[in-house]
Amino acid sequence: MILSDLTDIDFRNRIRGSGLVICSGPFKFRIVSPIESVARGLRLLYADYPLGDSGDFVDFNVAIERTAGIRRWWRPQANFSFNGIRPFLPLPLGHAYPLLEWAMNWCISTQVNHYLMLHAAVIERGGCAMIMPAPPGSGKSTLCAGLISRGWRLLSDEVALISLTDRMITPLGRPISLKNQSIDIIKSFEPDAIFNEVTHDTLKGSVSHMKMPALQVQRMGERAQPCWVVFPQYVPNANAELTGRSKANSTLELAKNSFNYMVLGLTGFEILTDVVDRCECYDFRYANLEDAVAVFDKLVEARQA
Repeated sequence: MILSDLTDIDFRNRIRGSGLVICSGPFKFRIVSPIESVARGLRLLYADYPLGDSGDFVDFNVAIERTAGIRRWWRPQANFSFNGIRPFLPLPLGHAYPLLEWAMNWCISTQVNHYLMLHAAVIERGGCAMIMPAPPGSGKSTLCAGLISRGWRLLSDEVALISLTDRMITPLGRPISLKNQSIDIIKSFEPDAIFNEVTHDTLKGSVSHMKMPALQVQRMGERAQPCWVVFPQYVPNANAELTGRSKANSTLELAKNSFNYMVLGLTGFEILTDVVDRCECYDFRYANLEDAVAVFDKLVEARQA
């Protein structure tokens, strides 16, 4: 069963009661929330995702709820809890849906250690995965959204899950977070893309989430081998250009962008160096998405040749 199979009444009963169990990649989230914007966002963005049963073992029990006391009426707020613990300060009620997405990322990045986890987007084509680590403002998510609109498959927008045994990358498959001008850029680039409502005045500015294509959701069980590590950077008016990058420097930078490299110790070092050794490493500057797609497609053609 997928989420869109639920009737409105069943959906509401689950999310407000025992919880809605959503399967995202290798993880199951039980989500509870009485907040209407959270329900609308899940109903839209996760419509094609498989559901677990209410009695299933889940990896993460999360809730987004209104704060109690005077804040229920005066400047109402939303609170995130994980297994009954509240690790963050509450946010304005209007920020409840992006808070859920950020909280789900937090759950994975802080609680999972049976993968080497990198803070990076991952896309795939022809069985080959491209890891794209980059700091905020680099255009990583915009590039990722543009590429999956032109034949690439999304594995993750935020977290690369690398196997500790065979170095393959497991898809996480979650909506892509876009902010500020990137939202309009992608809406213009791919008019058929589906977005959740825009949340304004967050710590990241105006934020929305782009729905993952249904056919790609259905392929969440298909892993891919890492073949490229690309460090993207949006530069106004720049030509789309790949520049070779040393494997040593790429390894150091990936280690800095890892959530659990230090936790895994020697295992983390061996896996990361092995992954980089298998990959071609590049810096990438771009301004125009169509030009970027052409450059990346040539990478695929060269590898297939």
